[in-house]
Amino acid sequence: MAGLSPQITNLLIILGMMQVSKRIPFDDPNVLNMCRAGYVLSNLIILAITLYIKFVVDKKKDLTTLKYVEPTPMGSSEEPKLVTTTVHAYDTAQIKTMLRSQLMGVGMMGVMHFYFHYTNPLLIQSIIPLKGAFEGNMAKIHLFGQPATAELKRPFKAAGGLMSGLTGGAVQSDRAAVEAAEKAGRGGVKEE
Repeated sequence: MAGLSPQITNLLIILGMMQVSKRIPFDDPNVLNMCRAGYVLSNLIILAITLYIKFVVDKKKDLTTLKYVEPTPMGSSEEPKLVTTTVHAYDTAQIKTMLRSQLMGVGMMGVMHFYFHYTNPLLIQSIIPLKGAFEGNMAKIHLFGQPATAELKRPFKAAGGLMSGLTGGAVQSDRAAVEAAEKAGRGGVKEE
Protein backbone atom coordinates (compact mmCIF):
# COMPACT_ATOMS: atom_id res chain seq x y z
CA MET A 1 0.00 0.00 0.00
CA ALA A 2 2.96 2.27 -0.63
CA GLY A 3 2.00 5.62 -2.06
CA LEU A 4 -1.47 5.70 -0.52
CA SER A 5 -2.22 8.19 2.22
CA PRO A 6 -2.69 6.82 5.75
CA GLN A 7 -6.36 7.87 5.70
CA ILE A 8 -7.02 5.80 2.56
CA THR A 9 -5.22 2.74 3.93
CA ASN A 10 -7.15 3.10 7.22
CA LEU A 11 -10.42 3.19 5.26
CA LEU A 12 -9.42 0.10 3.29
CA ILE A 13 -8.48 -1.74 6.51
CA ILE A 14 -11.76 -0.75 8.16
CA LEU A 15 -13.84 -1.91 5.18
CA GLY A 16 -11.90 -5.16 4.95
CA MET A 17 -12.10 -5.89 8.66
CA MET A 18 -15.84 -5.15 8.69
CA GLN A 19 -16.28 -7.89 6.12
CA VAL A 20 -14.02 -10.27 8.06
CA SER A 21 -15.79 -9.55 11.37
CA LYS A 22 -19.15 -10.58 9.85
CA ARG A 23 -17.77 -14.10 9.41
CA ILE A 24 -16.25 -14.46 12.89
CA PRO A 25 -18.40 -16.35 15.43
CA PHE A 26 -18.23 -13.91 18.36
CA ASP A 27 -20.85 -16.05 20.16
CA ASP A 28 -18.10 -18.58 20.87
CA PRO A 29 -16.41 -17.50 24.16
CA ASN A 30 -13.02 -18.82 22.96
CA VAL A 31 -13.12 -16.70 19.80
CA LEU A 32 -14.26 -13.66 21.75
CA ASN A 33 -11.44 -14.10 24.29
CA MET A 34 -8.91 -14.46 21.46
CA CYS A 35 -10.14 -11.17 19.97
CA ARG A 36 -9.90 -9.52 23.39
CA ALA A 37 -6.38 -10.89 23.82
CA GLY A 38 -5.41 -9.54 20.39
CA TYR A 39 -6.73 -6.10 21.36
CA VAL A 40 -4.83 -6.13 24.65
CA LEU A 41 -1.65 -7.32 22.91
CA SER A 42 -1.98 -4.56 20.32
CA ASN A 43 -2.28 -1.92 23.04
CA LEU A 44 0.68 -3.37 24.95
CA ILE A 45 2.79 -3.13 21.78
CA ILE A 46 1.71 0.50 21.29
CA LEU A 47 2.56 1.25 24.92
CA ALA A 48 5.98 -0.40 24.51
CA ILE A 49 6.67 1.64 21.36
CA THR A 50 5.67 4.86 23.13
CA LEU A 51 7.79 4.11 26.20
CA TYR A 52 10.77 3.22 24.00
CA ILE A 53 10.39 6.53 22.15
CA LYS A 54 10.28 8.28 25.54
CA PHE A 55 13.49 6.47 26.53
CA VAL A 56 15.19 7.61 23.30
CA VAL A 57 13.97 11.21 23.73
CA ASP A 58 15.20 11.31 27.33
CA LYS A 59 18.54 9.78 26.30
CA LYS A 60 19.07 12.39 23.54
CA LYS A 61 17.81 15.27 25.72
CA ASP A 62 18.04 17.73 22.83
CA LEU A 63 18.00 21.20 24.41
CA THR A 64 17.90 23.06 21.11
CA THR A 65 15.56 26.05 21.40
CA LEU A 66 12.34 25.77 19.42
CA LYS A 67 10.14 28.80 18.75
CA TYR A 68 6.76 28.78 17.07
CA VAL A 69 3.48 30.66 17.08
CA GLU A 70 0.41 28.73 18.24
CA PRO A 71 -2.80 29.53 16.40
CA THR A 72 -5.86 30.59 18.33
CA PRO A 73 -9.05 28.54 18.30
CA MET A 74 -11.60 29.60 15.71
CA GLY A 75 -13.90 32.28 17.07
CA SER A 76 -11.50 33.29 19.83
CA SER A 77 -10.60 36.96 20.27
CA GLU A 78 -7.15 36.09 21.60
CA GLU A 79 -4.05 36.73 19.54
CA PRO A 80 -1.71 33.92 18.48
CA LYS A 81 0.77 33.04 21.23
CA LEU A 82 4.53 32.69 20.87
CA VAL A 83 5.87 29.49 22.39
CA THR A 84 9.55 29.13 23.23
CA THR A 85 10.55 25.64 24.32
CA THR A 86 13.19 23.00 23.68
CA VAL A 87 13.06 20.03 21.32
CA HIS A 88 13.17 17.72 24.36
CA ALA A 89 10.20 19.45 26.02
CA TYR A 90 8.26 19.48 22.73
CA ASP A 91 8.90 15.76 22.15
CA THR A 92 7.94 14.97 25.75
CA ALA A 93 4.65 16.83 25.26
CA GLN A 94 4.06 14.85 22.05
CA ILE A 95 4.65 11.60 23.96
CA LYS A 96 2.14 12.65 26.62
CA THR A 97 -0.35 13.37 23.84
CA MET A 98 0.28 9.91 22.36
CA LEU A 99 -0.30 8.23 25.73
CA ARG A 100 -3.45 10.26 26.40
CA SER A 101 -4.79 9.37 22.95
CA GLN A 102 -4.17 5.67 23.54
CA LEU A 103 -5.82 5.82 26.96
CA MET A 104 -8.87 7.57 25.49
CA GLY A 105 -9.12 4.90 22.78
CA VAL A 106 -8.92 2.08 25.31
CA GLY A 107 -11.55 3.79 27.47
CA MET A 108 -13.93 4.27 24.56
CA MET A 109 -13.39 0.69 23.41
CA GLY A 110 -14.02 -0.54 26.96
CA VAL A 111 -17.35 1.30 27.09
CA MET A 112 -18.34 0.11 23.62
CA HIS A 113 -17.40 -3.49 24.34
CA PHE A 114 -18.42 -4.06 27.95
CA TYR A 115 -21.35 -1.63 28.28
CA PHE A 116 -22.87 -1.71 24.77
CA HIS A 117 -21.61 -5.25 23.98
CA TYR A 118 -20.07 -4.36 20.60
CA THR A 119 -17.51 -6.95 19.54
CA ASN A 120 -16.72 -6.08 15.91
CA PRO A 121 -14.65 -2.95 16.73
CA LEU A 122 -12.20 -5.13 18.68
CA LEU A 123 -10.65 -6.28 15.40
CA ILE A 124 -10.45 -2.85 13.79
CA GLN A 125 -9.12 -1.22 16.96
CA SER A 126 -6.44 -3.89 17.19
CA ILE A 127 -4.99 -2.84 13.83
CA ILE A 128 -5.61 0.88 13.17
CA PRO A 129 -3.97 2.30 16.35
CA LEU A 130 -1.00 -0.06 15.94
CA LYS A 131 -0.58 1.11 12.36
CA GLY A 132 -0.86 4.72 13.56
CA ALA A 133 1.84 4.18 16.20
CA PHE A 134 4.31 3.17 13.49
CA GLU A 135 3.24 5.97 11.13
CA GLY A 136 3.47 8.80 13.68
CA ASN A 137 6.07 11.55 13.42
CA MET A 138 7.70 10.61 16.71
CA ALA A 139 8.15 6.99 15.58
CA LYS A 140 9.56 8.10 12.24
CA ILE A 141 12.17 10.28 13.95
CA HIS A 142 13.08 8.32 17.08
CA LEU A 143 12.25 4.73 16.11
CA PHE A 144 13.19 4.64 12.43
CA GLY A 145 15.88 7.33 12.56
CA GLN A 146 14.53 9.61 9.83
CA PRO A 147 15.89 13.16 9.92
CA ALA A 148 13.61 15.83 11.40
CA THR A 149 13.29 17.80 8.16
CA ALA A 150 10.49 18.63 5.73
CA GLU A 151 7.20 17.20 7.09
CA LEU A 152 9.01 15.88 10.19
CA LYS A 153 10.32 19.31 11.17
CA ARG A 154 9.16 20.47 14.58
CA PRO A 155 6.61 21.80 15.35
CA PHE A 156 4.66 19.11 13.55
CA LYS A 157 1.87 20.15 11.25
CA ALA A 158 -1.54 19.03 12.45
CA ALA A 159 -2.98 16.18 10.45
CA GLY A 160 -5.93 17.21 8.35
CA GLY A 161 -9.14 15.72 9.58
CA LEU A 162 -12.82 16.40 9.98
CA MET A 163 -12.29 18.84 12.86
CA SER A 164 -9.17 20.56 11.46
CA GLY A 165 -11.22 23.54 10.31
CA LEU A 166 -12.09 24.47 13.90
CA THR A 167 -8.57 25.64 14.69
CA GLY A 168 -7.38 29.10 13.76
CA GLY A 169 -4.81 27.79 11.32
CA ALA A 170 -1.53 25.93 11.30
CA VAL A 171 1.34 26.36 13.72
CA GLN A 172 3.77 28.91 12.32
CA SER A 173 7.48 28.47 12.83
CA ASP A 174 8.82 30.75 10.10
CA ARG A 175 11.14 33.58 11.14
CA ALA A 176 8.72 36.37 10.17
CA ALA A 177 5.84 35.00 12.28
CA VAL A 178 8.09 34.39 15.29
CA GLU A 179 9.66 37.86 15.09
CA ALA A 180 6.22 39.49 14.72
CA ALA A 181 4.98 37.66 17.81
CA GLU A 182 8.13 38.61 19.75
CA LYS A 183 7.69 42.30 18.82
CA ALA A 184 4.03 42.17 19.82
CA GLY A 185 5.06 40.71 23.19
CA ARG A 186 2.70 37.74 23.03
CA GLY A 187 3.95 34.79 25.05
CA GLY A 188 7.58 33.81 24.75
CA VAL A 189 7.94 32.29 28.19
CA LYS A 190 10.19 29.29 27.95
CA GLU A 191 8.49 26.07 29.02
CA GLU A 192 10.66 23.63 30.95
